[in-house]
Amino acid sequence: MNQNIPELYGSLVFNDKVMRNKLPKDVYKALKKTMQNGTHLELDIANSVATAMKEWAVEHGATHFTHWFQPMTGITAEKHDSFLSPVGDGEVIMNFSGKELVKGEPDASSFPSGGLRATFEARGYTAWDPSSPAFLKDKTLYIPTAFCSYTGEALDKKTPLLRSMEALNHQATKLLHLMGHEEVHGVTTTIGSEQEYFLIDKALYRARKDLVFCGRTLFGAAAPKGQEMEDHYFGVLKPRVSAYMHDLDEELWKLGVPAKTKHNEVAPSQHELAPVFETANVAVDHNQLTMEMMKKVADRHNLACLIHEKPFEGINGSGKHNNWSISTDTGVNLLDPGKQPAENTEFLLFLAAVIKAVDDYADMMRVSVASAGNDHRLGANEAPPAIVSVFLGDDLTKVLDAVESGASFKEPEAIQMEIGAHVIPHFMKDNTDRNRTSPFAFTGNKFEFRMPGSSLSVAGPNVVLNTAVAESLEQFCERLAIVPAEERKEAALSLVRESIKAHKRIIFNGNGYTDEWVEEAKRRGLYNLKSLPDALPRFVAEKNIELFTKHHIFTKEEIFSRYDILLENYSKAIHVEAKTMLEMMEKDFLPSLFSYTKELAAAACNKKSLLPSLSTAAEEGILTKLTDLSDRIYLMTDTLKANTAKAESLTDVLESAKYYHEHILQKMDELRKYVDEAEALIPDSYLPYPTYDKILFSV
Repeated sequence: MNQNIPELYGSLVFNDKVMRNKLPKDVYKALKKTMQNGTHLELDIANSVATAMKEWAVEHGATHFTHWFQPMTGITAEKHDSFLSPVGDGEVIMNFSGKELVKGEPDASSFPSGGLRATFEARGYTAWDPSSPAFLKDKTLYIPTAFCSYTGEALDKKTPLLRSMEALNHQATKLLHLMGHEEVHGVTTTIGSEQEYFLIDKALYRARKDLVFCGRTLFGAAAPKGQEMEDHYFGVLKPRVSAYMHDLDEELWKLGVPAKTKHNEVAPSQHELAPVFETANVAVDHNQLTMEMMKKVADRHNLACLIHEKPFEGINGSGKHNNWSISTDTGVNLLDPGKQPAENTEFLLFLAAVIKAVDDYADMMRVSVASAGNDHRLGANEAPPAIVSVFLGDDLTKVLDAVESGASFKEPEAIQMEIGAHVIPHFMKDNTDRNRTSPFAFTGNKFEFRMPGSSLSVAGPNVVLNTAVAESLEQFCERLAIVPAEERKEAALSLVRESIKAHKRIIFNGNGYTDEWVEEAKRRGLYNLKSLPDALPRFVAEKNIELFTKHHIFTKEEIFSRYDILLENYSKAIHVEAKTMLEMMEKDFLPSLFSYTKELAAAACNKKSLLPSLSTAAEEGILTKLTDLSDRIYLMTDTLKANTAKAESLTDVLESAKYYHEHILQKMDELRKYVDEAEALIPDSYLPYPTYDKILFSV
């Protein structure tokens, strides 16, 4: 039976269409004003919205509501309350007030706070975010909210994102007004987050403690075939995967998530989903929903969805490309070069502001994507290096070179592609190529930030990007505000020229994977923060504290709380991995290894007892190798156990993170090397877990 997609799309969302039908006109106008201009909503308006929202939800079978928020755990949180209200004589009504819509009160004591509050201080608040639509899921009305402490500090990822969007909106609108565009009343950041993931059989997933507890395999000899044939990328979807993707699309469409593109990725069992661009705040909420629904839908299909950045060694890991742009409320994309970019002053101003922002705050761009999982991915062949740079493409670089030198720029003629077969229709060549090795690449009318890991909330990277660009724009405004209006265009071009000269070191159009680029970046003075413990101290550098406090994105206390939380989460993640590895060694792998070596020894003895002249060279050779490896594994397991015990005693968050990076991960890598070598010699029937060849090629 064919689905009516337009009717299906957003059918579980309290969207604009529903609001127009359900709300009185004056209430609808007041709510829209709040959503568009960020004005406060009066309680009587909130009461009307709450009544309509409840009626709509109940019509769709909802019995409960929840304030849905994004604490510093990196995932979402929710506490469910029923609409049920007793009215006496054993009767109840379904009720939902404006106060319940606007404010919730979850227990804040058990969420990460980085020292912002003591454990015994339990009160926290969730506050309705009208700019992100409510939706229905599991017979519950979900209300997107911000989350703060009793004393008002942000304990979530949404609040700083909203603050950064307001900061960028304010500075961008001010700059456009200075350039004569008084018709613009607001500027919005929009993003589209491409989401990579793995699908594996659920039974195989459950058979691996490392996947269950850590999201990645801690051991695993390479399969005979990996991604070297390059036959999985954009390959034909297998029936089981295709069925999953169809189901996932429909679930996301119901929730108003504009899932658009799906395909096989490079590694076996790896796939990607990409949405259409949305306002940054809504897009972040939708990406959190996407990750949740990926896992739920996978479960229905007896699959497991892995969103860890590097679930399998030796093949590509998963990222989340954050496509970022800025647009006016009049419908103009400020990063669209137009047909004559050299003459497009506003485009050049905003482009220069972005380049300046990335150069000035490259360290914070790196901090924004730092996690234990992403450390396994950044710098590998499927991901950009840990060095932040900007790719512009040849044509746009030539435009900036011309602006810098004051020379005239001749627009290149459009090139028609000639394929060589006359039956193929003509089409025009794009003016920029795509640089897969660049962390921050211009791709026509937007920038693609390729460094975020697949499990990361994209709120953090966009907070940094929005705030850094807002700072650049503010500096531009200060310079242009003192220039007479009739001279501002020329002053703007001079400002662009000056900015290019000051920040062109961040522009790199070459191959970011080469050793030569690492050396070149060092000569340019660019950061190369290879791990989270290397990067995180930059979060609390004075210039970065000044940036975020100046634009009211974070208080100084909120910055240090996040610094502590990120370092602590890093250590905790590796600690769980180390404990899991030790348990798998002592309870599972070593007993299996001993069983096989015992079987080998018995086989050799039986041959000799049957006929002493029979050769046992094969048995003895394998037995010697496995015995040597088992000794190494045993000793390394003991060393890892001792180092893990020492790590548990460390109290300073940075010292602890460095120790986990420099000692625990190193010992885990050494232990893995021996285990993987032994695994390759042991029959599958003896192994306590499914191997890579089974996991990666079973779906």
